[in-house]
Amino acid sequence: MNRLIGWLVTTIVVLCCAALAAVIIATPMSVRNQLVFGFVTIVLLFIVSRMREHTPRARMVMIVLTVISATRYMYWRVTETLVLEGFVSSFFSIGLLGAELYAWLVLVLSFFQSARPLERKMVPLPDDVSLWPTVDVYIPTYNESLDVVRDTVLAATNLDYPQDKLKIYLLDDGRRPEFGAFASAVGVGYITRNDNKHAKAGNLNNAMKLTNGELICVFDCDHITTRAFLQATVGAFLKDPNLALIQTPHHFYSPDPFERNLAGSEEVPHEGALFYGPVQKGNDYWNATFFCGSCAVIRRKALESTGGFAVETVTEDAHTALRLQRKGWSTAYLGLPLASGLATERLALHIIQRGRWCRGMTQILRVDNPLFGPGLTLPQRLCYLSAMLHFQFPIARFVFLTAPLAYLLFSLNIIEAAPQQVAAYVLPHLFCVVYTNSKLTGKFRYTFWNEIYETVLTFHLLKPSLLTLLDPTKGKFDVTHKGGLLKEGFIDFRVIQPHLFFIFLLIAGMVWGTIRVLRLRYQLSLTPGYQSFSLD
Repeated sequence: MNRLIGWLVTTIVVLCCAALAAVIIATPMSVRNQLVFGFVTIVLLFIVSRMREHTPRARMVMIVLTVISATRYMYWRVTETLVLEGFVSSFFSIGLLGAELYAWLVLVLSFFQSARPLERKMVPLPDDVSLWPTVDVYIPTYNESLDVVRDTVLAATNLDYPQDKLKIYLLDDGRRPEFGAFASAVGVGYITRNDNKHAKAGNLNNAMKLTNGELICVFDCDHITTRAFLQATVGAFLKDPNLALIQTPHHFYSPDPFERNLAGSEEVPHEGALFYGPVQKGNDYWNATFFCGSCAVIRRKALESTGGFAVETVTEDAHTALRLQRKGWSTAYLGLPLASGLATERLALHIIQRGRWCRGMTQILRVDNPLFGPGLTLPQRLCYLSAMLHFQFPIARFVFLTAPLAYLLFSLNIIEAAPQQVAAYVLPHLFCVVYTNSKLTGKFRYTFWNEIYETVLTFHLLKPSLLTLLDPTKGKFDVTHKGGLLKEGFIDFRVIQPHLFFIFLLIAGMVWGTIRVLRLRYQLSLTPGYQSFSLD
C-alpha cells in the first residue's frame, strides 16, 4: 500500500511539473520579456551549478532548466518562424527546422542517457580457484602486420589467470603462414577459415564453433592487455548469472589525427572520452551497456542464445549487445582502462573507421530498430536510439553549415523573424545547452573541440549516412588499418578538398553579405523617417 501511495504521489507531482513546464514553454512573450526569461534561466543555472553540481538532484535541475529553455525555443520556431511561401524558401526553411528538431531530440536523449552515470566497482573472484570459469581469449586479425599483433598476443599470454582455465586463440582471417608459425612458437591456438564471410563477426563465430570456454574475451589485434584484465572482470559473471557482457574502455597510447595535428591537443580530452565516460556509465545505469568489439568479456551461453555475434550489420559489436538485451540478458560497464591500443594514425583512416560506425548504426536503426521489437525496457530503447541518432549528425550539421549561405549568397529568407527576436530566443537557448553540457560532461568533451570533430567528419560521413538510411544493405566492412608510422608531416589534399571548397563558400558568403548590409544601410539612411527597431 505504501508503495502504491508513493507511486501515485510521484505521478501527480510529475504531471503537475509537466503541466507547468508546458505553460512556460507555450506562453507568448514580447522580445523584452523573452530576454528577461532567458536571463532568469541562466541565473538559475549558475546558482544550481555552484551549489552541489555533482549530486543527481542538482544535475537533474540543470537538465530540466535546459530542456525547458530548448523546448521553448523549438516551440517558437515551429509556431512563429516558418517560411511557407515559395517552394525554394519553404524547402530550406523546413529543412533547417528539421535539423534543429533533430538536435533537440538528440539533446534530450543524451541528457536521459547520461543523467545518472553508474560508477561500477570490480567484483573480486572467490578464493576457491576451482569456481573460476574457463576463458577463451580471441584476438581477431585480417591484414594487420605481425609487428602489431605480436605484442597483443604476448600480453594475453601473461594474463593473471590459471593456465588450465585460459586458452588464447589468434584468429587469422588473412591465412598467413608466418602468423601460424608465430602462434605455434608462443603456444597459443591458431584458427583460420576458408573465406572471409561476415568479416570480423564471421571470424569470431567461426572460432566459437571450435572452442568451448565458458567466457569469451575479445581483444582487437592492437589492444595490449594488462595482467589484471580477467581478474577485474570475470568476478561479475559469478555474482550475476544473468550477466552476458562486461565492457571496459578503449584506451589509446598513440595520438589520433586530432591530437597529432592540432595545437594544444595534449590538453584536450580524447575523442572517445565522452563515450567511454558518462555515456557508457549512463548506459550501465539503465542496463544498456554497448559491446564495443574489444576489451570485453562475454558469456558463451548468452551468445549461443542469440546465434552468436550479429552479422546483419557492419557494427557487429553494438548489434550483438542489442540482441543479447532483447533476450533478457544484462550487461555491465567497468570504467577502468585495462588494455591499451593504437589510435588511427591518419585522418583518412579515421574517416574510414567513423564511416563504418556511422553506416553500421544506421543499419541497425533500419533493420533492427530499438524502438520496436521485443525484450527491451523503455530506457534501453531510448539509450540505443540516442546512439543511433547521434550518427545522423552529418545530415543536420551539413544543414546548419549551409543554411546561412542560402541567405548570404541567394537572399533566401528561411526564418520569418526580426533579428532581435532571433537573438532573444537563440542566445539563451544556446548558452543553456553549452553551459549545462560543460558542467555535466565538460572534462570529457570540450564544446569547441566537439564542433571541430563533427565539422571535419561531416562532409565525409554525409554520403554513407544518407545512402544507408535509404538502403541499409549498401556498403561493406572496411578494416581500420593500424600500425603505420608517420615519419614526417604532410597534407592529404584529397581528404580536405570538401573543407577547402566550403571555406571558399563561407568567405564568399561573408563578403557578399557584408556588401549587402552596407548597401541596405545606405539605402535606409536615405529613407525619410527611418528608425531602428524596438525591443517591444
